[in-house]
Amino acid sequence: MAPTELDAALLPGCLALSAEAGWNQTAEDWSVFFGRGTVFGVVEDGRPVATGAVLPYDGGFGWISMVLVTPARRGRRLGTRILEIGLEELARLGRVPVLDATPAGERVYRPLGFRPQFGLTRWQGPSGGGVPAGVRAMSMHDVAAAVAADALAFGAERALLLGGFLGRAPEHAFVLENGVGFVLARPGRVALQIGPLVAEREEDAWLLLEAAVGRATGPVFLDLADRWESLAAWLQERGFVKQRSFLRMAHGRDTPFGDPSRLFVAAGPEFG
Repeated sequence: MAPTELDAALLPGCLALSAEAGWNQTAEDWSVFFGRGTVFGVVEDGRPVATGAVLPYDGGFGWISMVLVTPARRGRRLGTRILEIGLEELARLGRVPVLDATPAGERVYRPLGFRPQFGLTRWQGPSGGGVPAGVRAMSMHDVAAAVAADALAFGAERALLLGGFLGRAPEHAFVLENGVGFVLARPGRVALQIGPLVAEREEDAWLLLEAAVGRATGPVFLDLADRWESLAAWLQERGFVKQRSFLRMAHGRDTPFGDPSRLFVAAGPEFG
């Protein structure tokens, strides 16, 4: 069966597919793709057996994610065909395709013309430790500044996405008291996902990260850019372990759209 655009009525089936893969997404995450992007997939007996999502951004690029195939249907090029449809959709919209690839995905994406930009590592670990001085809880009055800082780091304005994260978990959102920087987090299916975290200096990012981990309860995931080795060492000291690696890649482009020197923790491979 050929992939088609999926209706939001199939969201529960999409959530079951990502849960089957052990991923951390929730129904609220899937709703972003249905509400502001496009979800493609293959449906059998009323349930999705393969999916992929496209999320256009205003910075001249769009995100590809949620490429999933149920184990019983793998080996039939369903994921590759859905990826190709996503590329066609972004070409129609005049956007450069960008994604965060796993090592297995990288082997698929490179022959299609994707080029590496920078690496990220997912760290998994325990929460707790308290909130340090120098940061405070984010309020709605801080959103505009956070959106502007995020746009510089990421390369596109994401007001609706960041506002949605804040609305879902305001207790996990912090800003610097003096300076430019913020961190958000959102509840996941199996762990709290911290990110994005944007700052101008590594020492400021450390304060924000300490606050986010300190306020969390239960397991924590975060996708740290590999260039920040001292933060990685701090995570190891806190008992965090590496779960998996990602490589940010763009179709036909090796220069990031934003400023990686301001991006410390990404929002996750589904959102960038």
